[in-house]
Amino acid sequence: MNNLLEVNSVSKKYGQFTALDNVSLKVPEGNIFGLLGPNGAGKTTLIRIINQITYPDTGTVTFNGTPLQPGHITQIGYLPEERGLYKSMKVGEQALYLAQLKGLSKKEAREKLKYWFDRLEIGGWWNKKIQELSKGMAQKIQFVVTVLHQPKLLIFDEPFSGFDPINANIIKDEILHLRDQGATVIFSTHRMESVEELCDDIALINKSKKILDGKLVDIKRQYRSNTFEVGLDTERKEELQQQLQERFTVSPAHFKSLADELKLRIQLQNGYSPNDLLEYLVSRSTVNHFVEVIPSVNDIFIQTVKDSDSHA
Repeated sequence: MNNLLEVNSVSKKYGQFTALDNVSLKVPEGNIFGLLGPNGAGKTTLIRIINQITYPDTGTVTFNGTPLQPGHITQIGYLPEERGLYKSMKVGEQALYLAQLKGLSKKEAREKLKYWFDRLEIGGWWNKKIQELSKGMAQKIQFVVTVLHQPKLLIFDEPFSGFDPINANIIKDEILHLRDQGATVIFSTHRMESVEELCDDIALINKSKKILDGKLVDIKRQYRSNTFEVGLDTERKEELQQQLQERFTVSPAHFKSLADELKLRIQLQNGYSPNDLLEYLVSRSTVNHFVEVIPSVNDIFIQTVKDSDSHA
């Protein structure tokens, strides 16, 4: 798979403060790429460099195989965390103006805006002023303006801020649809459940350094611990738990179920397979629940940042 964007050994300082320290990333074409990190990690600085709002002190950025240059900005759509609509302008007037700044003719802009306003069922907002809209409604307008010119690269910084669950889901579906149509997406958020649902690859930045990157599924495999959650129906709960503790690493599990059962987390030792564990459990109880504990992005985020801080 080709990389639409490559960040190569980029560093950026503001006075004595290092915002980015030798950061390298590769964003595959047609991919949703999660750019993650705590507040102040350097994510916004990197996004500003990609958008040519600021420039790196050292290192390079390539876009579609060529060094990043001013002409590439027409191929990038950026939805910043801090929204920038003019509150006293009418929605349609402002959307037309911003679309033309992206290189569309007035006729093209009207056609594309009609498509998106119909698609998101916001046609009735055309003559409203931005100040008359809720935060979520204004966010929909800014989303439309971001994607209107069909850029190759879309950068969304906290795109679900201000949305209720229904509208957040609508925008999520639109992001996936844009990806399926060939757009490449950089997605920056603190909502780890959205990363789970949307992202193909992720990179984690902490204190100006990249500390983790790769395909999300591969990272999850790397962090898995061979641990299983089990729910067991038996009249001899204490005896069974004692037997399991003699063979495995066992701790209480906390999941919801309808049964009054023994709920445990069991970590397998070397030499034991999941089939071995299941066979053992079935011979001694009725197994109602047997699920591998897959590390969440949130778990990985917290563990990796803590490990990074401890080695700093």
